[in-house]
Amino acid sequence: MQICTIPLDTAKVRLQLQKKAVAGDGVALPKYRGLLGTVGTIAREEGMSALWKGIVPGLHRQCLFGGLRIGMYEPVKAFYVGKDHVGDVPLSKKILAALTTGGLAITIANPTDLVKVRLQSEGKLPPGVPRRYSGSLNAYSTIVRQEGVGALWTGLGPNVARNAIINAAELASYDQVKQTILKIPGFKDNVLTHLLAGLGAGFFAVCIGSPVDVVKSRMMGDSTYKNTLDCFVKTLKNDVCELTPLCSHTAMLTNMRTHINICFAGPLAFYKGFIPNFGRLGSWNVIMFLTLEQVQFQIAKKFVQRIESS
Repeated sequence: MQICTIPLDTAKVRLQLQKKAVAGDGVALPKYRGLLGTVGTIAREEGMSALWKGIVPGLHRQCLFGGLRIGMYEPVKAFYVGKDHVGDVPLSKKILAALTTGGLAITIANPTDLVKVRLQSEGKLPPGVPRRYSGSLNAYSTIVRQEGVGALWTGLGPNVARNAIINAAELASYDQVKQTILKIPGFKDNVLTHLLAGLGAGFFAVCIGSPVDVVKSRMMGDSTYKNTLDCFVKTLKNDVCELTPLCSHTAMLTNMRTHINICFAGPLAFYKGFIPNFGRLGSWNVIMFLTLEQVQFQIAKKFVQRIESS
């Protein structure tokens, strides 16, 4: 799944890191525009393979972060509700458990996220300019050698906030949406219910987690920010508006264009890359939860069969 969604993640990182790009007439024109425009620009300038930049540390991240956050969720949730609890788990306990597992998991996996963003953020370079890193392993060693071991945890604050929030939005909302759907007449605990709950989880995760995701990507991809607050304030104040052509030359205005101003300055700057982010997280959640439900069903089925045969 990571192999399929990494191009969307690369597009998301480029959009989130995008700052001013001044055209010849002094108007700020962004290099990357929207999901398809960003993917097209990367493929045209750097080749199709550039869309899979960061795939190796991305896989490292999924093994560590994905395994820990999902594997710890049920035990931590059971710990918070207590061994004597009977009935549905309260939403507050689900959120607390997901926040805990998401924060702990990404604290361990932060170096993999840092390297992934560093590799994805490097675009087309001028002739003769070497790349910072030749690959993922070289990136790990170069960062440690040049910046110190602690640099591998650059952006840890917003990354913990981002992944704790997204993990809570995904796992808790999936549990809650599924629980709500099953109360509707005609719905059963089947693939359709899992699919709808997975889409809901992905949407909630992107809506809630986008602001901290933008701050995390910028801190990891650009070392000029002093800290999380500095990155947040500069993103809020200094981002530019995207200008999209509304009409071409007309008889009245032969050498001019009219533009509609789609502003991504201010609070909306924290939702840059929303569409590729939802495309990645939405599809990821559907496949992850469908797979998880089927694995749990098969394990439970085999367990029951063993009890019946004994």
